[in-house]
Formats: sequence, structure tokens, C-alpha cells
Amino acid sequence: MDRTVRIQLHPTPKQAHALHETLLQFTQAFNHVCAYGWQHQEKNGVKLHHETYRASKVFCPGLVSDLLIQARVKATETLTSAFTWKKKHEDSYAKKVEKAKKKGYPVPQFKPVKCPTSELCPPRYNIHTYTLDWKRQSVRLSTTSGKMSIPFTTPHFSTKYQGHKIATADLISRNGKYWLHVVVSVPEPDIPPIEDVVGVDLGLNHPAVTSHRQFLGKSQWKEIDRKYFRIRRKLQSKGSKSAKRHLKKLSKRQARFHRDCDHALSKRIVQNTSPGATLVLENLKNIRENSKIGRGKKDKNVPTKRRLHAWTFAQFYDFIAYKAQERGIQVVKVDPRHTSQTCSSCGHQHRSNRKSQSLFLCKNCGYCLNADLNASVNIRQKYLASLGNALASGLSVMQPIVSDLRV
Repeated sequence: MDRTVRIQLHPTPKQAHALHETLLQFTQAFNHVCAYGWQHQEKNGVKLHHETYRASKVFCPGLVSDLLIQARVKATETLTSAFTWKKKHEDSYAKKVEKAKKKGYPVPQFKPVKCPTSELCPPRYNIHTYTLDWKRQSVRLSTTSGKMSIPFTTPHFSTKYQGHKIATADLISRNGKYWLHVVVSVPEPDIPPIEDVVGVDLGLNHPAVTSHRQFLGKSQWKEIDRKYFRIRRKLQSKGSKSAKRHLKKLSKRQARFHRDCDHALSKRIVQNTSPGATLVLENLKNIRENSKIGRGKKDKNVPTKRRLHAWTFAQFYDFIAYKAQERGIQVVKVDPRHTSQTCSSCGHQHRSNRKSQSLFLCKNCGYCLNADLNASVNIRQKYLASLGNALASGLSVMQPIVSDLRV
């Protein structure tokens, strides 16, 4: 399995200038390939290489050939993603227009997807362009001024990855400091699987509830998000240059807060799960498109809709997948439909079973408990039922989220 070690470089002023110049030329090569690919609607890496390599070599004379190739590879990945998003965006616009006309709303303005560009694209290094020495805490990088040996320091929480086989590395510049994100290959843990299965219900009020009757996450997180929203609303109403500058800082601060919450929550879930067990989560991929939550009377549901569209569940999935992998825990996803409306005791399903956000009371058998806890038990039972059907038919229904992640 792959892990990313974030090490800080300590270059001299001369080396820092060379690293900055390398970043600028790599970015120029990246943007050139993106512009050509976008103009000609081309995403094939071989064709992009033949059409852009010589031109990139002319206006990026300081870059070695391998860095030019890596700039093209990165641009190819970006173009593939951009073309996919462009198609999805154009297809969804037709549905938005139809929905607006049906409800009598004005037709929304179409915002075309623009050509991807980067202000400072991180150069990608491989075995041909960098050498790393864990013992001497030194790395030798190819720059526009030739190869340079630069000392570095490793965070204490990443020292366990030192000495493992290295793969690629990305050079990052932030606030005048330079970092190298090194991908290392770590052996898989030798942990035998066990029969324990834990269902996890994810939510906006209770961040996570497990079928082992554990309520994880902090209630303060929701209030902190509300505080950020109130500050954002005030700044947006002003519209001044100073307000826009503060909005940019606030956006980054809020993203760091969500990232910290996802790290803390995923860590708690994995720590409370036995090594070798199976974690079952809801598949929330299309929850925003499929959500039927309206504004409600007097805009009662507006805060819920806002939190739903700001929910970073995809980032949370990535975090819990790589943390679980280190403990030999398999992570799978199931369809979340009707898990909040079905009684975990008798199996009766009706939307009136859920009396409120937190109360579940079965109309059929009278079984009563917390609604999120009931949903987590249903998620677990849904996986076990699918697993039983798969064993009976000799097929594999559930697959792990990710088996090889970079974090």
C-alpha cells in the first residue's frame, strides 16, 4: 500500500531561487499542454506528447526531459478530468432548465467549463529526477540550475515510514516554504479477517453512529460551521476588496476545519473497530442530486440544505479507507435507501416510523430507539443480507472502497 510522507525542505537562498524557477517553468509547460488539449479536444497522452514536447522544450529550456514529460502527464490527467466534468455539467444543465420551467422559475444561466490552468503547478519527480537519503536527511533534486542536494526534516508522526521504498514525489511551495510529498510503498498488514461487522450511519446532526451504540463526533462542529456561515454572509453583503480578501482566507480556514473534523472522526471510528473487522458505510455519492429536501415553511430547512451541500463525505471516505487499511479493516458501501425508515427489529418499512430527527418508533411492533442508531443497525443488516445472497449465488457483491490510496 502507498503512503505519502510530507517532508519540509531547507534550501539556501540560491537553492530556493532555483526551486522557484523550476516551479514556474513546470507550470508553463503544464499550461501549454492543457491549452493545446483543450483547444483541440484532445486527451490522449501520446498525441499530446508529439504535438507539445518540442514547443515546451523551447520555452522551458531549464527543465530536463523527464520533468517535461511529467508536466504533460499531469496535464493529461487534468484534461481527462475536465472533459468528464464538462460533459456532466452540460448534461445536468438541460435537467436544470427542464426543472425550472416545470416549477415556473427563471431559466438558470449556463456557465461553461473553462480550460484548466494552474498558477503554480507542483513538479512531479520520479527515480530519474530525484534521490532521497533517509539517514542523512537529504534529497537530491533536478532543477533549472542542475541537480542540488537539499536537507529536509520529517514530521515525528511520519518517521515510521522512513526507510521504505520510495516512488514519485511532488514539490510544493506554500508561503515561501518548500515541501516534498514523497510516496512510499509500505507492506500490507498481516491481520487475519474476523466475522465482526460494524454498520456506520453518517449524518449532519450526529456525525457518525455505529451499530455498537457509539455516537462519535462533536456537537460543537455544527455550531462552528454556523459561525463561519454568518461571517461569510456579512462579508458577502459588503462586497469590498477587503471583504473579498477576507472571504478567501475564510474559505481556506473552513476547508482546514472540515479536513480536521474528517480526520478526527475517521480515526475514532477505526480505533473503535476491531482489527480485521468489516466497516459498512452508506454510499452517499448522489445524495445531493437525489435529495428531496425543500426549503420548508418559513425556510425552516434552508440550514439543513446548506450543510448538505457543504458535506465533505468523499474526503471522509478517503480518510477512513486508508486508516482502516493499516489495521486490516475492510471498508464497504451499501445503498442507504430506506435505512432510516425501516425497523431494525421487525423489518417494517414506512416513512412515518421516523417521528423526528432523533426518534424512531415502529408503527408495527412499537420498537423505539434513536433513529440514527436504528439506521446503523439496518446498514449492518443490509450488508449481511447482501453477503448471504452473494454466497448463495457464488458471486461477490460488495467491494472495498479503495485498496491503494495516497493521503
